[in-house]
Amino acid sequence: MLIYLLKGKSYFCDMAKSKTIFYCQSCGAQHSQWMGKCTRCGEWNTIAEEVVEKETKSYTWQKEIDKTPVLFNVLEIPSSGEQRIVTGNNELDRVLGGGLVQGSVSLLGGEPGIGKSTLLLQLALQLTHIRVLYVSGEESASQIRMRAERIGMQSEQCFILTETNVGKILQHAQRIKPDLMIIDSVQTLQSDYVESGPGSVSQIRESAMEMIKFAKKTQVPVILVGHITKEGVIAGPKILEHMVDVVLQFEGERNHLYRLLRAQKNRYGSTHELGIFEMVGEGLREVLNPSEVLISAKDSALSGNAVAATLEGIRPMLIEVQALVSTAVYGTPQRTTTGFDTKRLNMLLAVLEKRAGFQLASKDVFLNITGGIRVDDPAIDLAVVAAVLSSYENVALPDNACFAAEIGLSGEIRPVNRVEQRIHEAEKMGYDIIFVSKFNKIKTSNYNIRVETAGTVGDIFRLIF
Repeated sequence: MLIYLLKGKSYFCDMAKSKTIFYCQSCGAQHSQWMGKCTRCGEWNTIAEEVVEKETKSYTWQKEIDKTPVLFNVLEIPSSGEQRIVTGNNELDRVLGGGLVQGSVSLLGGEPGIGKSTLLLQLALQLTHIRVLYVSGEESASQIRMRAERIGMQSEQCFILTETNVGKILQHAQRIKPDLMIIDSVQTLQSDYVESGPGSVSQIRESAMEMIKFAKKTQVPVILVGHITKEGVIAGPKILEHMVDVVLQFEGERNHLYRLLRAQKNRYGSTHELGIFEMVGEGLREVLNPSEVLISAKDSALSGNAVAATLEGIRPMLIEVQALVSTAVYGTPQRTTTGFDTKRLNMLLAVLEKRAGFQLASKDVFLNITGGIRVDDPAIDLAVVAAVLSSYENVALPDNACFAAEIGLSGEIRPVNRVEQRIHEAEKMGYDIIFVSKFNKIKTSNYNIRVETAGTVGDIFRLIF
């Protein structure tokens, strides 16, 4: 309200005031005023003021689609399975649970330069039997064409749109009527119904909501690309990951060739599957047999190397564990790991010192999982212990041996699930012996590979050395 004087009389001028809301940039919570700490997520200095404006939302594409009933009896809902679009990319289909579900919304996150745009462009060009709309808000059409030429793939069913306005994107989608829509990225989208800039919490939430409405009403699957913050989480409000159906994480070291695709959330399948890709000059190549590429070739036997039989979802594979044990130069010994949990390594070293009598308190221990991948399977504990003992004794392990067991705090070797698949994978890769827990209920005579069982860490040391 503005008050001013004219010829001795006072006048009132009612000026429109923009509505502002304080959003937490970490979790998306709304606050009535600015605060230093978010009361929901507990993060500091994440609350920012954003200008919003409420209007009646009525996009053109919504007017042309008949409204469907929103009230159902649970017994009247048809029990037919989800209709999926098979992408033809075996690794991607495995992580998705068999393909893209019609009407689903997937969110793909990853570090900058990891290959998110390359993966989705390959997907768009590979699907020649359906119509794909690829929307890019970060690259021009000529840049996308250069990447397509580098990949060496062409498709007459792939349409490129360089646009960030949500209303215009949905109008083009209604005109083209695609079978799949890819948005790169959701942080660049901008809705006319929110006054804040692109990338803000309100813009990301509003744009994602419109994309979800479009996908559910038209049964067109939508893939959204999400940026990653320095903490390694998808930028924007946390509610974004709750809104979508599938959350995919594309990860890997930029200095390594291999990229890993994991599902952090999947309403239509398992979240334990893993897809492996190799970054080459022509794009991303599927790694159908990861056991062959994750085991490094050696001319001679070296100490500190052990092979573990692990599982990622239902997929068995062999990985190589490398350990280096040396005398600590400084007062406090170092514990450094790559691809393995440092706290779990400290626990295994404490078990070796307490239960087996190895003096490791004054030793530097470095552990590495080859290939740049990260493994959380506890079945690689025995391989880690074997690699550490091999480096400690400076004695190489047999080249034809692998390990699959978990180590307990009392030094016992605990059984792991689905040990039969691990044994078959080691047998297929040409290994002659595998060490497992004696508490696994298996018949060792059923395999062409020799199965050695042990009950404690001391038994393993006597069997190997």
